[in-house]
Amino acid sequence: MNNPEKAVSNFNNGLNCAQAILKAYGPSCGLEENLCVRIAAPLGGGIGHLQEICGAVSGAIMVIGLKFGEGSEDRGKRARINDLVQDFVREFTSRNRSHLCRDLLGFDISTPDGLAEARKKGIFGGCAEYVRIAAEILEKML
Repeated sequence: MNNPEKAVSNFNNGLNCAQAILKAYGPSCGLEENLCVRIAAPLGGGIGHLQEICGAVSGAIMVIGLKFGEGSEDRGKRARINDLVQDFVREFTSRNRSHLCRDLLGFDISTPDGLAEARKKGIFGGCAEYVRIAAEILEKML
C-alpha cells in the first residue's frame, strides 16, 4: 500500500485528517506511529473543530517540516520551507477551491449542535478525498 492509500485508510479507520496524513508519512521520518497520532490529534476539523486550516493540509505541512525543515534559526534557510509550504497550499487550494475546513465542509462544526448535525448528515465522509489529494501533492513534493 502506498502512502496516499495508507493515509486514506487511516482516515477511514477513524483517525482525523491530520492524523491520517502524519501517520502515513511520519514513520519514514523517524516518528513512531503512536506519536504521529498524538501530535496531530488536535488538528482535525481545522484545528480543534474551529474550521481553520484543513487538517489534511496541517498534517501535510508537518510532513514537509519533517522532510525539509532545517531546524535552524537562520532566516535564509527557513525561506525554502516557507516556499514549499506555500507551493503545497496553492496546489491544494487550486484543486479544492480552499484550504480552510469551513469552506471545504460547507457546514459549521464549531458548535456541539453543528458537529452533531454534520455527523448525522455524513459530512465528514468527503474528507477522505481531501486526505487523498493532500497525500498526492506530498508525493510529488517528496
